[in-house]
Amino acid sequence: MKNKSILITGASGSIGFAISKKIIENGYDAVMCYNKNDSFIEKIKDFSKDYDVNIRFLKMNITDREEVKNILTKDIEENGAYYGIVLSSGITMDNAFPAMSGDEWDNVIDVNLKSFYNIVNPLIMPMIRNKKGGRIIAISSITGLIGNRGQVNYAASKAGLIGAVKSLAIELDKRNITVNCIAPGIIESEMINDEIIEHAKNMIPLKRIGKPEDVANAVNFLLSDEANYITKQVISVDGGMY
Repeated sequence: MKNKSILITGASGSIGFAISKKIIENGYDAVMCYNKNDSFIEKIKDFSKDYDVNIRFLKMNITDREEVKNILTKDIEENGAYYGIVLSSGITMDNAFPAMSGDEWDNVIDVNLKSFYNIVNPLIMPMIRNKKGGRIIAISSITGLIGNRGQVNYAASKAGLIGAVKSLAIELDKRNITVNCIAPGIIESEMINDEIIEHAKNMIPLKRIGKPEDVANAVNFLLSDEANYITKQVISVDGGMY
């Protein structure tokens, strides 16, 4: 595991932050991408002090294709190819579809789906040339599997991720690079209040909402050698909702 680098997008979010910590905890070098919120950086630096890993932070707008390509290419030239890519960036702009604005549609598609191309495309060939295999993991959503009222844009973006992952897995199967999706259900975050939590419990067979660490544990498994025969899959982390 030593010297395997994992790139994480959306590292400042609750799920991305938990994934970053889990990756560091398990001895991977972590390359964390963020845009505006840099408040997590000092927390990660403090957390990583107890582990023999290298960490670095890449500030970028993942919807800006040229910016992303330039930043990632420079980082690879200086530090080598990544072993793993974890795509955990995501936004919501909920609205009933007849009232949904073009910006609400475009912004969600740009961040949640178009960024898959922007991030992964420039990283594929360095990963292949490295000849050490690799892991690509996209964080989709249960909404991409079953839909949800007021989230046509979000559901489309997350379902699109699933299709992209399944197709890319076929393209890379002979390269020992696995490509998978994780579809979280309702996960704790600063946006979820107690009323939502109590209502959600009634819909979840395990009678609790998920924690960011539940998603991070699934990511950690898919990065591991134990998951080297798993590709083109969607793993639901939803307490049995789907």
